[in-house]
Amino acid sequence: MIRNVVRGLALTALLAAMVTAYPLPADSQAVANCANRSQVIDFLAKQYSEKAAAVGLINQQAVMELYASDNGTWTLVVTDVSGRSCVILAGKSWEQITPVGPKA
Repeated sequence: MIRNVVRGLALTALLAAMVTAYPLPADSQAVANCANRSQVIDFLAKQYSEKAAAVGLINQQAVMELYASDNGTWTLVVTDVSGRSCVILAGKSWEQITPVGPKA
């Protein structure tokens, strides 16, 4: 199960890096789920009770943030240096796990 989680996170990071490396043309940006970071975070908190669960640097231009709730919903958000955040993925059945075994 841990291997699947790691693979999923790696794939998600790759997707997020691709999205930020190849921005959408201006005419298609209106379709994307993007807004100011504070608006996205407020929406996730009010609508889904999601709070920050993880964060990672994609590159010098973007940060990936994972928001999750106690009721199992989760959302992956990518924020660029201008403060624009885009919802990349969202889902249900989020489960926080505690790693077991020796520390690397």
